[in-house]
Amino acid sequence: MIKIDLWVLTAAFMLVLLPDCLYGENPNIIVIYTDDQGYGDASCLNPDSKFLTPNLDKLAREGIAFTNGHSSDTVCTPSRYGLLTGRYCWRTSKKAGVMQAEGDCLIADGRMTLPSMLRDQGYDTAMVGKWHLGMDFPGTAQARDWSKPVQDMPLDKGFNYFFGIPASLNYGVLAWFEGRYAQVPPTVYTAKKPNKRHMDYRIEPPYQATPRETQTALGKLGMEVAPDFIDNQCLTRFTDVAISWMESKQESSASGKPFFLYLPFTSPHYPVCPLPKFWGQGECGGYGEFVIETDHHVGRILSYLKTSGLDQNTMVIFTSDNGPENSWKNRVTEFNHQSNGDYRGGKRDIYEGGHRVPFFIRWPDGIKNPGRTANELVGQVDILATIAELIGAELPANAGEDSQSFASLLTQPETVHHRVPLINHSASGRFSITDGDWKLILPHRKRKRELYQLALDPSEQNDVLLENPAIAQRLENKITEIVCQGRSTPGLRQSNDTGYWKDLNWIQPEQYKE
Repeated sequence: MIKIDLWVLTAAFMLVLLPDCLYGENPNIIVIYTDDQGYGDASCLNPDSKFLTPNLDKLAREGIAFTNGHSSDTVCTPSRYGLLTGRYCWRTSKKAGVMQAEGDCLIADGRMTLPSMLRDQGYDTAMVGKWHLGMDFPGTAQARDWSKPVQDMPLDKGFNYFFGIPASLNYGVLAWFEGRYAQVPPTVYTAKKPNKRHMDYRIEPPYQATPRETQTALGKLGMEVAPDFIDNQCLTRFTDVAISWMESKQESSASGKPFFLYLPFTSPHYPVCPLPKFWGQGECGGYGEFVIETDHHVGRILSYLKTSGLDQNTMVIFTSDNGPENSWKNRVTEFNHQSNGDYRGGKRDIYEGGHRVPFFIRWPDGIKNPGRTANELVGQVDILATIAELIGAELPANAGEDSQSFASLLTQPETVHHRVPLINHSASGRFSITDGDWKLILPHRKRKRELYQLALDPSEQNDVLLENPAIAQRLENKITEIVCQGRSTPGLRQSNDTGYWKDLNWIQPEQYKE
């Protein structure tokens, strides 16, 4: 009798600690991923913001705001790879910069992704928005056969449904793709046009019949575009399609088959093109209007969840692929708005402003004591392991090599989360490693090592390398181990995809293992 009573008490105690999904229904999961949105572009994180983001603020108020959350890189392609695979992109052949619209998909065949893991656990999976990880289009430019399917794309990487565009709007092959086909093929051409509301460009009609005609009209060879494509329609179309897809899954979700939606918006990346209904809102010009429009569409997703009855057991993760584009400097002088918050640098930079980004999770059924702020170090690469733990899935040795679960931060408010050192990476290929309060930036080309104590100097103004040589050496040894082991989490050593490369200039080639 005593044994039975102890078992009952233990089980009751565990039910208090564990989220519903670990003993009941798995949650629906939505990842909303913005493009070039800085830490200071969410009004709940920036008390001096020149525009309001009430729906992002709602996510933080009714969930958790991770104030030390990081993208794994400082530009589009590698951050998206890290988010979807739980593995740092610099382990692949892509060592710097971003991909074009067309090319071999950076996610190798057979590699577990967040959607493939969830699909194998019984989820319906969909992606609606910007891909930017490579697609194989039929034929070559000016010799396409759009009656043939696109290959090596989201449907081959774990998604059951895809609607979106291949890459950033400046790379072309712009059309509304659904599944493997363009709804209207990209058979005309265009180039960047002046933007009256921002310092960047527009992608809008009129379009030309050939690249040469575009060169004559706009001074540049044209890129492929569909006749019906207009840049300022992206946010509305993506949100409309996302809601329509969720509506189609509402019955199955209610009967116990959850869904996963990956919704990567194109904003506030260039072109900054808010719809006219948002003009004049906020006090930060066209950029502020564009972020306000983005927030509006986040609100549409939240409103759908509430009216559909899916609100309580749907986890919404919101974050950005990197810090703000270089125009953040102009917003400081013109509007006194700091898109990078209190942090140094922005997009492409190895400093905090390049990769410390808005990071919110709302999940009414699962998060204990919502409305919290979590200051613990977490990365977007950690989302794979976190969700796997929450739904009871196991990651094999060759998946999520850099992904460490922070599920306990959601379900156990008093937990102390110690992340293994986090690696960040700049657009040019420079590395940094953060362990607790300490951040070491590795030497790169003509630039030397730098060391910062982030708790005392979050804006990275005071390099304390000379005063702390032992700490710098410890961190250098640790990043060398993480690079050479093919993983940063415990487990069997894995291989990187390439041999030694020059950005690893603190490591001797003979130390490196592929």
